[in-house]
Amino acid sequence: MLAHNGKQQRKSQGGKGNVSRLLISINVMGSPGPIRFVVSEDELVGSVIDKALRSYARQGRLPVLGSDPGDFLLYRANAESDALSPWETIGSQGARNFLLWKKQKAEEVSKGSPPAAIGRKGSGSWKAWINKSLNLKIPSQ
Repeated sequence: MLAHNGKQQRKSQGGKGNVSRLLISINVMGSPGPIRFVVSEDELVGSVIDKALRSYARQGRLPVLGSDPGDFLLYRANAESDALSPWETIGSQGARNFLLWKKQKAEEVSKGSPPAAIGRKGSGSWKAWINKSLNLKIPSQ
């Protein structure tokens, strides 16, 4: 019986020591709900983006995003901060809720056109929608 318990302990450690696993939730702009999956806390942000894109595609969600993790940025959902570096560990963020955002392509920026279709109804992003809403001119009567 002791030998059996020892095998179970080695299996649970997996040779990696005591690495914690986290349940994270990633909201994708234009998608109806978050993607949830378990990652180890020492996993890199770039790897988490890749897993999120594969999970999103496997579930058949719309809009179709693509599969290149380099085209996306990951933000903490509860903080106004810059995008997370792909080389940071996900556990160092102290957060479990994130926002996946598609990068704007260079040619779209130079032309001044809205970003690629991300939202459900329009071709712009939520940031563009807010800017457009705030810049509306109300005619005076």
